[in-house]
Amino acid sequence: MSDEWTDRIVGDRMTVDQAFNDRVQGSQFSNQEWGMIMTAVEFEIENPESAEGARLVADTTNVSAIIPELDKMDERVTGPGGGHSKSSGFLGNVKNALGLGSDGDSSDDTANPDRVQAAERLAQAYAEELQAHLEERGKWDDVRAAAASQ
Repeated sequence: MSDEWTDRIVGDRMTVDQAFNDRVQGSQFSNQEWGMIMTAVEFEIENPESAEGARLVADTTNVSAIIPELDKMDERVTGPGGGHSKSSGFLGNVKNALGLGSDGDSSDDTANPDRVQAAERLAQAYAEELQAHLEERGKWDDVRAAAASQ
């Protein structure tokens, strides 16, 4: 089944993406990492039939699966434990100094729970900003109704 309601908000997402960029810049994630996180996030409308109770939420179930890839991507850019990346910088150097950083072994595909939680929080903040944008534009009720009919 097609997610018709998501098709209705493509332009709104582009607008919110631009406005949300400051939040991404202030986070531990680069723009490229955020883009990868967003590929793992799906949006749902909880209680779409309720005008008062409907809420746009980020389904972040798949985020933990991509965090190890983000870490590998970061290492390819900055090298193990080094560089100036937001996600490995100072904390990465401290972790490596304590023997907790990556040793280049790609067999460890466990997600860093702190990064997973940070990605989940940022994705939900995006969902809230997107819902607020839809409400301000008078589109929320139509989008909610479309989701309820699916």
